[in-house]
Order: sequence, then C-alpha cells, then structure tokens
Amino acid sequence: MGGVINAMVPVALAAVAVVLCLGLWNMMRGGSPNRSQTLMRWRIILQFAAIILIMASVYFLKS
Repeated sequence: MGGVINAMVPVALAAVAVVLCLGLWNMMRGGSPNRSQTLMRWRIILQFAAIILIMASVYFLKS
C-alpha cells in the first residue's frame, strides 16, 4: 500500500505545478478571469490531495 502511495505523490505534485502554471499563464496573457479562477480552485483541490497523499506516505513509512 505504501509503495502505491509513494508513487502517486510525484504525480500529484506535478499536477499541482501544471495547473499553477496554466493559471499564471492565463492571468499574464490577459485571459478570462473566470478561467483563472477555475484553475486556481483546481490548484487548491489538487494541493489538498497532494497533502493527504504525503501524510499517508509518511504514515505508511513508519508502519
């Protein structure tokens, strides 16, 4: 179980980075504010998921 979670952590961190870059790119080029807002909301959700995965990884590492 811990191995699967450890493999998912980099994927979650990469997803956060991609969504962050897309949101910043949209804001810098003067894109739709609604799209930027949606991307930033997805970033928050993905960050939450990444934190949960990291905490689970630490938990299973100790077990």
